[in-house]
Amino acid sequence: MPVALQDLGRAVKQLQYRHHRGMDRRLRETGTSLAQWDALRAIAARPNSSAHALAELTFQTDQSFGALAGRLLERGLIERAAGPGRAIRHRLTARGEATLRKGHEAVGPVLELSFASLTSRQREDFYRLIRCVLIEGNPPQRVGL
Repeated sequence: MPVALQDLGRAVKQLQYRHHRGMDRRLRETGTSLAQWDALRAIAARPNSSAHALAELTFQTDQSFGALAGRLLERGLIERAAGPGRAIRHRLTARGEATLRKGHEAVGPVLELSFASLTSRQREDFYRLIRCVLIEGNPPQRVGL
């Protein structure tokens, strides 16, 4: 019997919620939050990016990311520099890099446990299918998002 699309969508959301809850709990033990760690991860992946680009990478509004970046700056985890025009560029400090590494160590077990029932091949297939849906199946401009 085919899976109802609403059930599939809900299952994806349930998995995301479980990951977020578990990762946030583990990250708080290291002195950071999921939102902060995700921002550090985005900045590390794309150093010198603008706040707007980083907001998109972290699924936030420009205003929300700006407030988050301000907190990261106050904690000494990032530094900002003027870019072209009105853009502000972001980079991790040594303290930010250390926090990011601690975060990777904290979330690893959450994800390992979550996907433990899948074989390596099933994980690869799952990832490929998700990427297919994200990239090829429903680009935002096609579904009005």
